[in-house]
Amino acid sequence: MSSTPIAALDEVVAPRAVPQHGFRSVVQSVGSKSAILALQAATGILTARTLGPAGRGELAAMILWPLFIASVTTLGVPSSLIYHLRNRAGERDRLVANGLAMSAVMGVVAAVAAAGILPWWLHRYSPEVIRAAQLFLITVPLCSVTLAGRAVLEASHDFAASNAIQILTPLVTLVGLVLFFAMHHMTAYAAAVAYIAASIPSFFYMVSRVMRTGIRAARPALTGVKQILQYGIRSYGIDILGTLALQVDQVLVVSLLSASAMGSYVVVLSLSRMLNVFQTSVVMVLFPKAAGHDAERVLAMTGNSVRISGMVTAVCGAMVCIAGPTLLRVLYGTEYAAAAGALRILVLEAILAGVTFVLAQAFMALNRPGVVTLLQATGLSLSIPMMLLLIPRYGIYGAAISLLASTCARLLFVYAGFRIFLKVEAPRILPGRSDILTLMNASSALVRERAR
Repeated sequence: MSSTPIAALDEVVAPRAVPQHGFRSVVQSVGSKSAILALQAATGILTARTLGPAGRGELAAMILWPLFIASVTTLGVPSSLIYHLRNRAGERDRLVANGLAMSAVMGVVAAVAAAGILPWWLHRYSPEVIRAAQLFLITVPLCSVTLAGRAVLEASHDFAASNAIQILTPLVTLVGLVLFFAMHHMTAYAAAVAYIAASIPSFFYMVSRVMRTGIRAARPALTGVKQILQYGIRSYGIDILGTLALQVDQVLVVSLLSASAMGSYVVVLSLSRMLNVFQTSVVMVLFPKAAGHDAERVLAMTGNSVRISGMVTAVCGAMVCIAGPTLLRVLYGTEYAAAAGALRILVLEAILAGVTFVLAQAFMALNRPGVVTLLQATGLSLSIPMMLLLIPRYGIYGAAISLLASTCARLLFVYAGFRIFLKVEAPRILPGRSDILTLMNASSALVRERAR
């Protein structure tokens, strides 16, 4: 057996002897994302129980937009910054200045455009909810710049700072919600303020950490903008597709169904999305680590990452499916227990979506972002017409089935793309005995190191 997969895994997922930086980064990211999920669960439980399905739906209609709009209008700047900073370290100051400036401008333009669209899209909601959603768009530029700033930190291997930024947002949100609850002023509008205002301290913390990386002030230049966009436009589809894969269902449900149905859907969706913690943690480390390596090393790193992260996620998903109705009834309230069937569908979708996301990083690291963008777009394009057809007929179950069908198509297309476009065998995605042993060895080695 070749030693290449194990050597690659030493850098990203699991060492066999002494834990390396890659595995520590993944474990640290898993811990951070687990903390994020715990905080998000706390905020979700608090709002679901105090507001009810209808109030929870109104809250989602107000707070859905800033991060969603910022994510779909990046023009690929975050991915481009990671790629170029890893390959052009000598141009770091100019790249960062241009990337942050571009993100700020795009955030402002996107916020203005969205303000005109929301009244039409949220026609099922009251004028007060629509006005609040428009007002909260003021934070779109902050979210856009924060996404670019996190990319700078991750390219510098400062994953701790990137994780801290993500933890700070739900932490501040939870503090705000508890304060409103203590003052007996927990309404959908008050809760929305707590969610939206949390992006402000995260932004300032990001700025302080980027400045600590030693990056000096530089003036944005058109040549730098062109350089970022050359890679960014090709990877932009990944940003859009990744965001749409996670949120297009909510965007359509909020427009097609009642606030009460939206509230139930948001609850089961958030519970299923907790399963992505390990895979998103691996991706956060995999792309910056793999960028710049040859194809053999990238494929080995990707294969080990997808098998181990998928194995852990599948085990956790089975547990959620078994305990789903009880979890919904005990944590969120009896009003949400009827959506347990949709939860099981979304759990399966979350597992397969994570596998697809990890596999896509090989194309990104090998400078073929346009290929995987096309493959992902073909699969995701199935979900929107299916949702438009199934959501009005079957409600939240129609949304869940549409997401699952789209994710299955995207996984098949991306897997086939290895042979068609990269001219290599796709990594094996089903875990074997060696993967289990590798994970156990890496975990025990990390525990021993921590103990020392």
